[in-house]
Amino acid sequence: MTTPNVILSDAAAKRITEIVGGESGKQALRVSVEGGGCSGFSYKFDLVESPTEDDVVIANGEAKVLIDSLSLIYMEGSEIDFVDNLLGQSFQIKNPNAVASCGCGTSFSV
Repeated sequence: MTTPNVILSDAAAKRITEIVGGESGKQALRVSVEGGGCSGFSYKFDLVESPTEDDVVIANGEAKVLIDSLSLIYMEGSEIDFVDNLLGQSFQIKNPNAVASCGCGTSFSV
């Protein structure tokens, strides 16, 4: 298997470490791609206890992100970032495969 080309930014890693540290039994953030959203696909974020057999682990320091192999196909080359600005705080995925996305950045099309 090749190494996934997904980057976890330092800002996202710091926030994931903070969130996971406050949740008993949770060890990682799962990011998945689902059908739906105003542009065709949407990202889903969940805190989980452990990886499944199908997961790829992306790590930065103590922070871990789990992505299943099907979602990884849509996320190849992406950067997972955490943004804190006047519009609020959120995880954002900069996906070079997305040809269109909605205004809020939570859904995309390929």
